[in-house]
Amino acid sequence: MALTILDEQLESIKLSDEVREKALQKAKEGYVMTLLEMGEISSGRAGKILGVSRLEVIEMMNKWNISIFDDSQSLEELRQEVERAELIISQQIS
Repeated sequence: MALTILDEQLESIKLSDEVREKALQKAKEGYVMTLLEMGEISSGRAGKILGVSRLEVIEMMNKWNISIFDDSQSLEELRQEVERAELIISQQIS
């Protein structure tokens, strides 16, 4: 993926390679976090794109105020999901 930002105001600023690279990395992080927030990618995929662990993605999500939970689920759907998980765990223990 190539991220291109065309802006005459930004182009006129003289930046060191280090500053430019840091700014591009932050722009990439913002882009990936937006995709994650919109449900277009998973946290695992975000980690692969950014080259970080899932734990680091969760920390980034917190920084960007993105919930780690699927807010679109109803309470009943969440309850059913927990019940299915408990059933799977109990079957594995038996």
